[in-house]
Formats: sequence, C-alpha cells, structure tokens
Amino acid sequence: MTGRRLTSLLAYVTTATAGASLLTGCGVLPGTTGGSREPVTVMTWAPDQTRATNMPGMPAMAQTFARWVNSQGGIDGHELRILTCNEHNTTTGAAACARRAVREKAVAVVGSYSQNGRAFMAPLEAAGIPYIGGYGISEDEFTSPLSYPVNGGQASLIAGHGMQLAASCRRVSLVRPDTLAGDKFPELLNSGLRKASHRSAVDIPAVEDAAEYTEPATEAREKAGDEDGCVTAVLGERTQTFFDSFRRLPQQDGDGGNGDGGDGKGNGNGGNGDGSGDTSGKKEEDGVRISSVLGSVGQPVIDRTGGAHSPFEGAFVTGWYPEASDKSWAPMRKVIQEHAFADNRVDPADAGVQTTWIAYTVLKEVVESLDTDTVTATRIAYALDRGARIDTGGLTPTLRWKYEDLLGAPGFPRIVNHEVTFQVVREGRLVAQQPGFVDVGETVLSAP
Repeated sequence: MTGRRLTSLLAYVTTATAGASLLTGCGVLPGTTGGSREPVTVMTWAPDQTRATNMPGMPAMAQTFARWVNSQGGIDGHELRILTCNEHNTTTGAAACARRAVREKAVAVVGSYSQNGRAFMAPLEAAGIPYIGGYGISEDEFTSPLSYPVNGGQASLIAGHGMQLAASCRRVSLVRPDTLAGDKFPELLNSGLRKASHRSAVDIPAVEDAAEYTEPATEAREKAGDEDGCVTAVLGERTQTFFDSFRRLPQQDGDGGNGDGGDGKGNGNGGNGDGSGDTSGKKEEDGVRISSVLGSVGQPVIDRTGGAHSPFEGAFVTGWYPEASDKSWAPMRKVIQEHAFADNRVDPADAGVQTTWIAYTVLKEVVESLDTDTVTATRIAYALDRGARIDTGGLTPTLRWKYEDLLGAPGFPRIVNHEVTFQVVREGRLVAQQPGFVDVGETVLSAP
C-alpha cells in the first residue's frame, strides 16, 4: 500500500514538473500562478492593402491590448491569444476569416471591420461565436442575435450628421458609395435634416474605389449652391481622394476660392452661425463648406493632408466617441505608448483603433465576470444576453444588450448606443463643436 502511494506521488510530482517546464518553455503569463486557467482565443479581422477602405490599426490594436493584459497576468488569469485576418474587402475574404475563426476555436470575434456582413455572420452564427464591437459598417452587425455593437454604426453617424448640418447648411449634397450599404445613406441623412425641417440632400452615388472624383465633385458643388451650401462625402478611405478632386475644381465666379485648397478657406469654413468659426475669423461669403463622418475623415487624414492647412480645415465631422484629446482616452493612450512598440498602425486618433479598444474592454469585463477556468463562446454570449453591464470609462454610455436596451430601429434593431458627438476641424485638430453626446435614437427610428 505504502509502495503504491509512493509510486503515485512520484508520478504526480514528475508529471507536474514536466508540465511546469512545458509552460515555461511556451511562456508563463507574468503574474499568474502557473497558467491553470485555459487561454482565451479570439480573432480580429480588417481589410489591409486594398483599393478601398483599409483598417490595419484594428488588428494591431488587438495585439497591443493582448500584450498589455498578458503582462498583467491575463484576463482573470486567462492568457489572451489573438488571431488576425485580412478580409481584403471581399465576401470571399470575410467568409474565409470567419471559417478560420471557427476552425481555430475562437470564442469571439472582437473589434473587427468588414462591409461583408452576410459572408461572415453565417459561419459565426452556425458555430455560436459572438461578434463583439464590429466597426458598424454592415447591416448584419445590427440584426444578428450574436452581434454586440458598441456604437450606432453608420446609421447613427449619418443620421446625426444630418442634424449637425441642418443648423448651418442651406442645401446639402451627399456623395456616397454606389453600393447596397451606400443606398441607405440618403434616407439616414435626410432623417437628421428633417428633424430641423430642412430640405432633403441631393444624392450623388459614386464609385467606391475610384482614382479621382472630378465628375461627382462638380455635381456636388453645383447642387449645393454658393449660398451656405455644404458638400458631405462618406466614401471611407476614398473620401480624401474625393475632396482632393473637389479642391482642384476650376474656381467659379463668386465661389469664395474653393479651388486653391492651400489654406482650406476656399471651402467656406468660417462664419457658419454655429459658433465654431474658423481660426481667421473671416467669413467666406459664397463658399461651400465640406463635411463628413468619422471613419471617412479623422485626425490621421487631416494630419496627412496638411493639418491646419488641410482642405478639411473648418469641416463638420460627426463621430461616435469623444474627441481624441479627451481625458477618457488616457488609459488607451498609456497602453499604446507602453505596448505598441512604435507600431505606427496604432494611431490613438483613428476610429478603428478606438473601436477595437472599446470592444476589447467589453471582452475583458465579460471574461472577468464569468470567473471560470474555461471560457467558451456560449458562456460569453449568454453573459451578454443576460445583461452584463459594461463601463467604458466615459467613451460610450454604459453598454448592455438585454432586449429592453435594443433600439429596435428598422434594419438596425441591435443598436444599444445611439449617441454621437458633433466635431469640427479647427487649426488642424478635430475638436468638439459642442460638449457631450447627442442622442440620435429617435432620428434613426424615423428613417424609412
């Protein structure tokens, strides 16, 4: 009897020692007691090096977040493992990324970007994998019961943008992608304009990945008119290309000089009556003001195109989150500074990076709330459905996805965060046009 016990004890010690050696060889999480809890594997995907919108900062932010939490002992003792995938802005690419997430047993897809919702949601739904904090560009993110959006998507941005423009623009031209997703933009923008009894915008569809936009830019300027007219473009990464074509248009008589593009004042960026003004205090009497939404125009784009001398100077921009300099972003900035290792893809002012940070904040809080050795996709989805409340530190309202929290808007029933921010470009920086958030829930509900 004693011999058998001794033999069993020796076997146990030998096995435990060997296991510890293997863990050490693979890298034990700093701060853990030896990695007794199973790792949590998730995926983040986004398009990269394509002719349309690219979001390389989102997977890069996911990897940065993982380095940070793993240096602290993981999420509630679980090592966070990140799978990344380039979905190439194609349906086949999105579907391939989703199938890989299933194959590699990811428990969630977090903080990702894809316009191809139908292609990626079906494989995820079949495997029961939740989609947490997608960028908000595809309709399926707001209809699938396994999607947990952290913002109101393009719907909230564009409806809110109509509200922002209504106070300052006599006529509005909307240049948007000639795609199924883009087809919804005019009614969403008009729902915001109608809230202030404003006339509908002129709809100008354009090729999403064109090399230049002289023709739609000309039409947009003509239809906006030269008296308090506004041209808004929502073309993703090609928005910059559009406004480059716009500023190169031949100057019209009395146009206010929007053909020079040198200091951005040709776009009528001052004296709009909203209190924002431009830095010179000069009003362009007959200029056309430009505008867009976060994701199509952001601080990185403004920096690349000349900062205070950018053609975006004075532009209106509607966003989901507080301005990039807001103190609420301080924790994210600290993590990027200490764990991004000079990866220039991780720009704290980029809307994709910001969305990924918030999405991983949701994942972290949910995993911690489970307090279990094994985290599964089913457990994560169940916790979210049962009403897990997520505090994002002021970056969004408190997030919760119980049935009563859903907006229930036609086409966008899964929206739970329907607040936006109104911003304006001043001296090359995106700053708040007015403090705090603006609730656009009723406006989104009123869109056909």
